[in-house]
Amino acid sequence: MNRDYSNYQRKVISRFYENRESHDEQRLGELVTNLYLATSEKQRDRLWKQAGEAMERLGVPASRLTHVVNARDAAILAEVVKDIQSGKIAKKK
Repeated sequence: MNRDYSNYQRKVISRFYENRESHDEQRLGELVTNLYLATSEKQRDRLWKQAGEAMERLGVPASRLTHVVNARDAAILAEVVKDIQSGKIAKKK
């Protein structure tokens, strides 16, 4: 499917991808809160899937990503967010 975007649309798309890292970092922090507040198992499953995808895009090492997702503990995910924000986990370029 060939799409022709206007110059404005191309700039918006470009800015989205330029700032994707900061959006993912913020989203991961929001997911911690949402996991604490989640009431159903179905909701938690969806949130953990989103957290895994965000951590992968941010360049969290695979072993740590697997550990966090398998543990399904929001406190451990919060530690990952803290490590990303402090620079202990190098972000993907």
